[in-house]
Amino acid sequence: MIKLLNVRKGFNLGRPNEFIAVGGVTLAMEANRVTVLKGPSGSGKTTLLSLIGCMARPTSGRITLRRGLLAGGYFPGGADAPEVEVTSLPERFLTEVRRRTFGFIFQQFNLVKGITVLENVMLPAYPLGEAHGAVKKRAHALLEMFDLAGRAVAKVEWLSGGEAQRVAIARALMNDPPVIIADEPTAHLDSKLSVAFMEIIARLKEQGKTAVIASHDPLVFGAPMVDRVVAVRDGLIDGEGQ
Repeated sequence: MIKLLNVRKGFNLGRPNEFIAVGGVTLAMEANRVTVLKGPSGSGKTTLLSLIGCMARPTSGRITLRRGLLAGGYFPGGADAPEVEVTSLPERFLTEVRRRTFGFIFQQFNLVKGITVLENVMLPAYPLGEAHGAVKKRAHALLEMFDLAGRAVAKVEWLSGGEAQRVAIARALMNDPPVIIADEPTAHLDSKLSVAFMEIIARLKEQGKTAVIASHDPLVFGAPMVDRVVAVRDGLIDGEGQ
């Protein structure tokens, strides 16, 4: 369970160009479900996604995660506390949360050019200090899962759009996170690849993963594996479907 209680995010507060990207959002997302934040460009859904994924701190409000979603590390509140408020955690704890709890799939994929597909997939595991051999073995297994074994030593700039998308998903899964965060993942894909992406999300859901996706693509928010659609407009929850 991920809970947001009256979460706000503002920029340039107190200045003439003050802007409130998210204004007073209260939202609860169940584990092992696919939730889509639906809204037009500029609606605040990407900012909301960054708050959920602990990539940014809210200006005010609280965000809590069910303790079972926090893999590894020490978090205040006692071992028996069912939830952990991440809003006020020191940065070192938030870094741990991002590494172990969330896997991020970005709109632009953000693959590192000049290195191989395998090396890109391995990147998130390096800060964890695991043995190189174990990391490499897990990365190869992920490439096998996404039919990319034959592209392991290819440079990422040689990939097709669909291959790059699958590499980005494999990289997001490298640390076996319980929650997948995806920001407009089909923005640069055609309809066939967009449907294929959602089929992968369905497979991850079957494996017990939770997914939170920001998208205004009907192929995403209308997909059968989506459990909940939350409409976002002007930084507020506008309504819900499904």
